[in-house]
Amino acid sequence: MMTVRVPIMALIAFTFLCSPELITVSQDKLSIDQRLRVRDAGIKVGILPTGPLNAITDVAGVMVGHTTIIRGDHIRTGVTSVLPHGGNLFREKVPGAVFIGNGFGKLMGSTQIDELGEIETPIILTSTLSVPKAADFLLDYMLALPGNEDVGSMNPLVAETNDGYLNDIRGRHITREDVAGAIRSARTGPVAEGTVGAGTGTVAFGFKGGIGTSSRVLPKSLGGYAIGVLVQSNFGGVLTINGAPVGRELGSYYLKRELDAQQGSTVSDVHESADGSIMVVIATDAPVDARNLKRMAARSMMGLGKTGAAGTNGSGDYAIAFTTGKVTRVTSGNQYQPRPVPLVANDGMSPLFLAVIEATEEAIYNSCFRPGPPVARVGRLRRYP
Repeated sequence: MMTVRVPIMALIAFTFLCSPELITVSQDKLSIDQRLRVRDAGIKVGILPTGPLNAITDVAGVMVGHTTIIRGDHIRTGVTSVLPHGGNLFREKVPGAVFIGNGFGKLMGSTQIDELGEIETPIILTSTLSVPKAADFLLDYMLALPGNEDVGSMNPLVAETNDGYLNDIRGRHITREDVAGAIRSARTGPVAEGTVGAGTGTVAFGFKGGIGTSSRVLPKSLGGYAIGVLVQSNFGGVLTINGAPVGRELGSYYLKRELDAQQGSTVSDVHESADGSIMVVIATDAPVDARNLKRMAARSMMGLGKTGAAGTNGSGDYAIAFTTGKVTRVTSGNQYQPRPVPLVANDGMSPLFLAVIEATEEAIYNSCFRPGPPVARVGRLRRYP
């Protein structure tokens, strides 16, 4: 029988990140910027090259902003915004699509995107019970923009994962300024990852999760398009890094308690629920329509599966995809005039699909490798790097 060996760099890197000794490290001694990304640990995911930043912002014009909320012993939450471009999204909509891997979640605004294939507000990520407040505050921000004075209908797009294990989720602690701040602070360039924004209180594979991002760029012969992914990871399973069974080797994985009990072993007391959810945001500059964006979004679930996700009943697994291509944008004008738009053919989509799979897988690893110092709720610090 063949023995599968865990790549030493994957195991060493993740064991370092999960070391209990890190619990005593203070914020001023270990900043988020000092934490490894998966490639810094020598782990190369997939075959396609990354963009210069290996981030969703490698897609030109895409902007990301965070508001991180850490107060007292129990408040660990936040808001993350993703802007397809820096203009007025209601007046210059982008083609978009949503794919639902498992619908245990609260993705506000998804039905209109399914119907029209358009995104008309920033994408907001936050905590489950804060979705209605975030949508209200997002509307405040958008309705106040110059040019929107006569708007009487708008579709706010707000997604979530449940950060209730580390956060006082019932308190619904986000404010109007938190949402507006995440939008106003959105920038191109490097993206903060780990324990920031909507990833502040999330958990992945029983370890600290968070925000992660990655990108791929296709060869010129395949269009030269950029594809970027950002995730809010908060789910579980049996952590697998680049094919290596890291979670199993570390002794922390879904159903371990039940399996240990069946075998008469000492029963683990580590938090091992695989419920939680993941939100995947996919950006590209390729000229594709909503139908093919949905096909791209569906491929993100393959990247999710490669990380060892268990796909449990209580894990809401969603993907939101959009294109920034200017020729595809929907602007105000004569709605009765046809819009001839050159699009990538179906036969040309396969490289884009692979790019989504690879970037999703790597973004999830980065969300776990980059949490930063622990910000756990009191009494729930164990096993969180």
